[in-house]
Amino acid sequence: MIYVTSDLHFNHDRSFLYEPRGFNNVEEMNGVILHNLLQLKPDDDLYILGDVMLGDNQKGLEYLLQIPCRVHIVLGNHDTDTREALYRTCPNVVEVALAIKLKYNKHHFFMTHYPCMTGNLERESLKQMTLNLSGHTHDKRKFYNDLPYVYNVSVDAHDCKPVSLDEVIADMEQQMRDCISCL
Repeated sequence: MIYVTSDLHFNHDRSFLYEPRGFNNVEEMNGVILHNLLQLKPDDDLYILGDVMLGDNQKGLEYLLQIPCRVHIVLGNHDTDTREALYRTCPNVVEVALAIKLKYNKHHFFMTHYPCMTGNLERESLKQMTLNLSGHTHDKRKFYNDLPYVYNVSVDAHDCKPVSLDEVIADMEQQMRDCISCL
């Protein structure tokens, strides 16, 4: 199965980050996010769309190494050159990039850290669009500006859990139906 997430912010010890997520401290946040990632299986793929960790790089690396599946990382604004080099040393990390294109079940995804305008509603189906998956904003809503082709995969919008691409597609199809009925 393929999963996506972003903005884990392991070790980011700032209350403005962990409190809106419902945690009392960074250790509690780290523990819940890691617990949710540990539910993935070795044959799964996890795409982390930026901002894996802040603060103590070694401690962040320890969390990353525990993820039990293949990890693909898109770099975010907090993923420094040092962190990028560390990600590349992890045996479970299979790629590190600025953006990743992926075709899945006839859908075309462009995965970035920052939301991108990649489509429009002039197409008849999502399979005819390039669909952007991203994070960065820490918004709790799944869609940016209610657009069905720009989807927020951040832990903030998904109860600190990764989301499967199948669920993303189902959400996008429902959003597209809702958008078209409102036109």
